[in-house]
Amino acid sequence: MAKKIALIPGDGIGPEVSNAATSVVDALGVKIDWVELEVGAAAFAKYGKPVPDHVFDEVKDLGVALKGPATTPIGGGFSSPNVALRQGLDLYASLRPVRTLPGVKSRFSDVDIVVVRENTEGLYSSKEHLVVPGVAESLKICTEQASIRIAEFAFDYAVKNNRRKVTAVHKANIMKLTDGMFLECARKVSHKYGDIEYNELIVDNVCMQLVIDPTRFDVLLMENLYGDIVSELCSGLVGGVGVVPGANYGRKAVIFEAVHGSAPDIAGKNRANPLGIILSARLMLDHIGEHAASERLYSAILKLLSDADSLTPDLGGKAGTREMTSALIARL
Repeated sequence: MAKKIALIPGDGIGPEVSNAATSVVDALGVKIDWVELEVGAAAFAKYGKPVPDHVFDEVKDLGVALKGPATTPIGGGFSSPNVALRQGLDLYASLRPVRTLPGVKSRFSDVDIVVVRENTEGLYSSKEHLVVPGVAESLKICTEQASIRIAEFAFDYAVKNNRRKVTAVHKANIMKLTDGMFLECARKVSHKYGDIEYNELIVDNVCMQLVIDPTRFDVLLMENLYGDIVSELCSGLVGGVGVVPGANYGRKAVIFEAVHGSAPDIAGKNRANPLGIILSARLMLDHIGEHAASERLYSAILKLLSDADSLTPDLGGKAGTREMTSALIARL
């Protein structure tokens, strides 16, 4: 029987790269019945919400979704559909594996880092208001419950994936209560995992160390806003967000997504690189137990990256989105 999985194409280049990913998965022979759902600008125009209520219900029911990039207006407009999905579905753990890919130009040749980010609290959770005209306030919330469960997620991931070390990233020298609580919880959890090395580093030092020698890091554990920033920095070490997958895990649902933006300036022009969401689809295949298909896909991606003529312009080639997708399918 075909497994039902939600497909959220998103905005801008989202439909193009999402179609590329589903085409590749279908070509692998994995039987999936894609249930398409609408979020972002088009959904806001139609329903008055960037994420309609029925989308939450459908993703909860199906348990797994593949998502393209969704537009979030800067400053005004509607709130982030990405944040809405994470909070509404309690997708508390963001996972971003960052790994050097042969054939992708970057400054380092042996990066292999996993960023684990708490996804529901902190400054990134959009709890802000106007105090008086000219004075805005943003609240950073940190709870023991959320800090414990994200630390457990990081250590469990390390054990299951043969990782050697977890580094808790913080600013507890300044934010002594919030980041201090986060560290206390990470330390408490670390005691249960004696085979995994544990250490702590201040976030600004982590950023500096990453650009000097990223090979010293393995699993990075951090709160929401730090995770958003550091994961982008790590992506830059291996060629950018266009070659990095992402996933957001909850107890009842998981969304695998492209981590780049919706790039409206090139939407519909057959220029978008689909590799990010295709790699996210590979994480999805592993999640649903299709490990052989996942390995076939990764092997085909490595072969594809050795052929510059089959790559999109951002990867040094001249191919379009559709042509790159066809070239990948031909290598499966």
